Amino acid sequence: MNSAAPALTPTTRALAWCLHLLVIGLLALAAGRAVTDGRPHAGWIIAVSAVCGLVYAAGPTLPGIPRSRRAAALWLAAVGACWLVLLALSPDAVWVAFPLYFLQLHLLSRRAGLVAVAATAAAAIAGFAAHQHSFGPAMAIGPALGAAVAVAVVWGYQALYRESEHRRRLIEELTTTRADLAAAQHTAGVLAERDRLAREIHDTLAQGFSSIQLLLRAAERALPQAPQNAARYVDQARQAAADNLAEARRFVAALTPPTLEGTTLADALERLCTTTSARHRITARFHLTGTPAPLTTAHEVALLRIAQSALANTVRHAEAVTAEVTLSYLGDHVALDIVDDGCGFDPALLPAPDPETGGFGLAAMRARAQALGGTLSIESTPGHGTALAAQLPLTPPADTEPEARP
Repeated sequence: MNSAAPALTPTTRALAWCLHLLVIGLLALAAGRAVTDGRPHAGWIIAVSAVCGLVYAAGPTLPGIPRSRRAAALWLAAVGACWLVLLALSPDAVWVAFPLYFLQLHLLSRRAGLVAVAATAAAAIAGFAAHQHSFGPAMAIGPALGAAVAVAVVWGYQALYRESEHRRRLIEELTTTRADLAAAQHTAGVLAERDRLAREIHDTLAQGFSSIQLLLRAAERALPQAPQNAARYVDQARQAAADNLAEARRFVAALTPPTLEGTTLADALERLCTTTSARHRITARFHLTGTPAPLTTAHEVALLRIAQSALANTVRHAEAVTAEVTLSYLGDHVALDIVDDGCGFDPALLPAPDPETGGFGLAAMRARAQALGGTLSIESTPGHGTALAAQLPLTPPADTEPEARP
């Protein structure tokens, strides 16, 4: 009934009503026995019982009592004063002490409630002994035992309530945390999928469109003087378009790239070099070193995409004559090296990626390698070609998830 008291629930409301009825019933009992037993001052007993009942009934209706311990203490003092007057007039008032214990323990602080209960028990014992004109241990047992029971019940209930509230808060925090975690996982999944889609589009469709554009430009230049060469470039552009259409369909269906279907990674890389040499003015050669070891689909896809992106960059930017692609099995690692004799560049002066001009290739390659616990390094200087090296462990770390199939 105050800021420190537990919030009312259906169970506590029922207990509160039982306590109210008990107080009113005991006051009515004291007034009724005063009439039936013909006790002296019966009229005063009835009047004081009625006043005590009215003062008690006013408490739950006052708005300040449920929110303020001070207001509750003043109300309890008024009820206690009425009860002491009634106790001085009738020994039956001693029974009212028992519900008063619960009120005091519930409305006051622990220390103040304990003091109030002890004072009420002492007053009950003294009042009953005064009416009996004698004092014996048996007279103290009832009020004292009632006070002990009230303290045990109320403090036990408060401990259970605190534990229940603690568990309720933990459940709320857990529910909130789970909701936040689910939202974070959803966001992380969306970002990861967006990053994967960006890499796949860059390494497949974007590179394919770039290759088609280069072939069509070559056909346009060759058309006036050498129509047969122009036709060959157009045919290669058509084949590149068909290959990219197949990549797009496999990409949408989340299947293995066509170049890896039914073949090994080494064969796919060799075919990539042959296709690049046929379509562009560059000689790309493939080399295999070491004893081939089984690779997961994620490893094969990553290495193939890195090779595709690296050769596409070489064709577009390096002005190279040759490119050497080497797949090496090094015990517990597999390495892919792409070396060209092009114009080179300064890795420290690379422009930031831009939707109009591109520049996402190196970042995508590095992300692919890191997703499988590997590394990607680039060595280049202007005028001296470029060397790109990707290295992946054959068994990815446990805290990294293999990249989903494109």
